[in-house]
Amino acid sequence: MDARLNLFKIPGIGTFTQHLHGMNKAVTDAGIPETTQELVRLRVSQINGCGFCTDMHFKDAVAAGEDAVRLNMVAVWREATVFTPAERAALALAEGGTRIADNAPGVTDETWAAVVEHYDEKQQFALILLVSLMNTVNRMNAINRTPAGSYVAGQFAH
Repeated sequence: MDARLNLFKIPGIGTFTQHLHGMNKAVTDAGIPETTQELVRLRVSQINGCGFCTDMHFKDAVAAGEDAVRLNMVAVWREATVFTPAERAALALAEGGTRIADNAPGVTDETWAAVVEHYDEKQQFALILLVSLMNTVNRMNAINRTPAGSYVAGQFAH
């Protein structure tokens, strides 16, 4: 499979990617554990069927010290016993915020209460931003048919 566009060779694309990286930096600076961020990125990517991002965030999570067993359980996190209550709240938010169209009512009051219990307001907004950003990037890659499997952990680190 070939991508429809080579996103690294389009003149002026840097303006767009700088804004995306800036949003991601705001998320990473909010104090949410890196492994939790990667769990959220991975789950949103799985739901959206973005192979490139699923590959990327699995590998980045491993590089950040995440356990492969836990990563394998992300798709079935509700039944898994390996996640903390804070991680479960973040994963519930990721699913509710990603499945808005097919999972009415989206983010429930119960899910939001769990997020509030474990994260301060800055982190709450960062989680909202993270889920939104991942949905955006997943859709860009899906539309572009960006192939998966060749990502190297940390490849896009700045």
